[in-house]
Amino acid sequence: MKTSRMNVEAVAAPDRNLGGKVALVTGSTSGIGLAIAERLAAHGAQIALNGLGDRDEIERTRARIAAETGVAVIYSDADLSKRDAVARMVSVAAEAFGGVDILVNNAGIQHVAPVDEFPIDKWDAILAINLSGVFHAIRAALPGMKARGFGRIINIASAHGLVGSPFKSAYVAAKHGVIGLTKVVALETAQTAITCNAICPGYVRTPLVERQIGEQAAAHNLPREKVISDVLLKAQPNKRFAEAREIAALTAFLCSDDAASITGAALPVDGAWTAQ
Repeated sequence: MKTSRMNVEAVAAPDRNLGGKVALVTGSTSGIGLAIAERLAAHGAQIALNGLGDRDEIERTRARIAAETGVAVIYSDADLSKRDAVARMVSVAAEAFGGVDILVNNAGIQHVAPVDEFPIDKWDAILAINLSGVFHAIRAALPGMKARGFGRIINIASAHGLVGSPFKSAYVAAKHGVIGLTKVVALETAQTAITCNAICPGYVRTPLVERQIGEQAAAHNLPREKVISDVLLKAQPNKRFAEAREIAALTAFLCSDDAASITGAALPVDGAWTAQ
């Protein structure tokens, strides 16, 4: 797993407006999740990381975020396809920090195949991690949020939670489900200080996407630029990748007091993909 050094000056809030809050971010050892964890830490939140990767590299990432931001950072290797592991992850974070105020459900996996050829084990795994894992984490975190009178739940869905694409049946089904779950949680908590929103990115420049570009270029004997413009960004009208820092910035805003009336929303960050 390759990570880049965080520019704290570029992301830190002058008043560290999340000081005293605790944020659990799933899938946060790389890519979008790591950018979110870094941003929330820069705003003063204590951080519980979760995700896959080389354990030594994850430890270096954990220590770096703690050193650069001055907040406490822990790590959980919970398997999000297992409901008991998800519940334990939330409990461990709550025990370490006294509660979980911010839950960012970011972890996800993908597989591409026609419906009639889609491997059943891949369907089960994608639904387990991308949808059921979100449910189990929210279910475990909500009682503590209600008891403390504050909560922010941000589900990283996808433009595929709003529109479909061929060959992505499990992913599209799971992300549509995440948006439906977001709305239900928002309605059930509407008269509390808890909000629940979904962010729906289009293609975001991450290490995973960079790998996909190289793989597609090799498989189809196309230049990288052609893969980007004609394959990955074909449906994205602005023809540019979103950056992970943009998703992180929106997440941080949704955690703030200024976003207290935003709940139940599915917010696209997709270069007008879903405006078509």
